[in-house]
Amino acid sequence: MKIRIVDFGVGNLHSALKALRLFCDDASTSEDPAELRSADALVLPGVGSFRAGMHGLQVRGLGDVVREAAEAGKPILGICLGAQLLLSEGQEFGRCEGLGIIPGEVVPFPPLADGCKVPHMGWSPVDVPDAVSREGTILEATPPGADMYFVHSFLLRPQDHVHTLAVTSYGGHTFASVIRKGNVYGCQFHPEKSGAEGLRLLERFASICAEAVLR
Repeated sequence: MKIRIVDFGVGNLHSALKALRLFCDDASTSEDPAELRSADALVLPGVGSFRAGMHGLQVRGLGDVVREAAEAGKPILGICLGAQLLLSEGQEFGRCEGLGIIPGEVVPFPPLADGCKVPHMGWSPVDVPDAVSREGTILEATPPGADMYFVHSFLLRPQDHVHTLAVTSYGGHTFASVIRKGNVYGCQFHPEKSGAEGLRLLERFASICAEAVLR
């Protein structure tokens, strides 16, 4: 099983790689389109602005590579900025087209309760709504309300609620913290920085990747 972390010129690659290597012997970073196309699964990490992230993908010719992997049913995990780029567009520094793999947009926080600031930085619980099944997903082994580590100023807003796998509340506002469409997942938090529960999520993603290879 070969998992490749997409290197599109943003930070947070190496902490994600270190965590993934606990569960996959063949995990590495790459910005080579051919290498990424040959991978069994992709991870799209990142910190920074939506526009800079899309520019990094475009100048390396990697946007189509990620879209092709999604269309082929390969497992994909977007982390923080990487999760945001999966959506149709972002509003940071003006509207910017995203990968469009999951319909929706990335929007600023609304006005928050007194004492709550943007960026949302720190530990917050991740909850799966009652009507949503975690079975077979990256959250299958994650306890309800597990705390994960967040650092973000913008929110995932899927167009259709069926693409929201989990939600988190901050400052009196509830937002999608895990999105999903088929084998494509996006986490607004950083699982690689979220202790044992974050590693449990990454282990489950690796299991999904292994299952996909066997099919």
